Amino acid sequence: MTGDLDRVDRAVLNAFQGGFPVTERPFGPAAEALRERGIDVTESELVERVRAMDEAGTLTRFGALIDAEAIGGTATLVAMHAPEERFDEVAETVNGFPEVAHNYAREHPHLNMWFVVSVADEDRVEEVLSEIEAETGQETYNLPKQREFRVEAKFPVDGPLSEAGIDLSDLGPDVTPTDREGLTPDELDLVVEVQDGLPISATPYADVADAIGAETEWVVRTIKRFNEEGKVRRVGAVPNHYALGYSENGMTVWDVPDDVVEAVGQDVAAFDSVTHCYERPRHEGVWPYNVFAMTHGRDEAESQRRIEQVRDRMNEHWDVGDDDWDTLFSTEILKKTGIRIEERAEANVVEAPETE
Repeated sequence: MTGDLDRVDRAVLNAFQGGFPVTERPFGPAAEALRERGIDVTESELVERVRAMDEAGTLTRFGALIDAEAIGGTATLVAMHAPEERFDEVAETVNGFPEVAHNYAREHPHLNMWFVVSVADEDRVEEVLSEIEAETGQETYNLPKQREFRVEAKFPVDGPLSEAGIDLSDLGPDVTPTDREGLTPDELDLVVEVQDGLPISATPYADVADAIGAETEWVVRTIKRFNEEGKVRRVGAVPNHYALGYSENGMTVWDVPDDVVEAVGQDVAAFDSVTHCYERPRHEGVWPYNVFAMTHGRDEAESQRRIEQVRDRMNEHWDVGDDDWDTLFSTEILKKTGIRIEERAEANVVEAPETE
């Protein structure tokens, strides 16, 4: 699909996978910033280009990328073995649980099914896993995130601005972050409205305001505050990485000595090619790895180069042996749905302060 993108489309993708302005007319300053870098596009043309890429499937959405964990509830990664002769049956059973958001088949001699469980109440995780074990007859291995080093899924394409994006997140109103946990009822309405993307128009925040019966200024200020509080990871284009040719999805896993995990995590997270990096628990006798680093490549050779970069960096901290790591490539997407943000947020609704 990248062959259908012209020079301006590629510049837009490279520029705004984050850092899009949160202002009443965000496409205006975005287009101006592109023109300052030699990309001739007007506000209306930029709107049309983003809309066209969204409709073509080049983007999965455009707007605010919500951090579900900061909104409420929890999610965890789970691994299990599905016998080859029962693989489809086990997958169908696992996928039948509404709490299962994503499920991938991965290359591994034993743990060949990997899925994400997303719940509003953390206590529900163990209940779901017990139910899955009872229905499939297979043991599950819970691998919750213990430390997050990087979540930055950006996918540049060949063309202008491929080395650095444009960060206009400083534009817009001055806001004061709060330490309030949960969402107010009005904030919940806003999150539900924008979780699948913003309307792609010259005035997306006014469109959202109309949809939920709010003032445009309040919508702009709240999303800007969410961005600073971490409830929104970033605002911008969220590419469909498969459509951009990033078909090699390699989950590298590492048995990192406990005393260097922090240093290793920080170093590996510094690679632009690493989209996710976490510390997760080991499972004795089954799963020896405690650091996960996700890389994506456009072909096998590029993916291998990126994995070798990670290994070289690991070697600066300890002598990495062949048994200290593995790469699990995904072979099939078994299920891919949303993280059920609405349910998780509803369970954490709080009263709005009187000053609001």
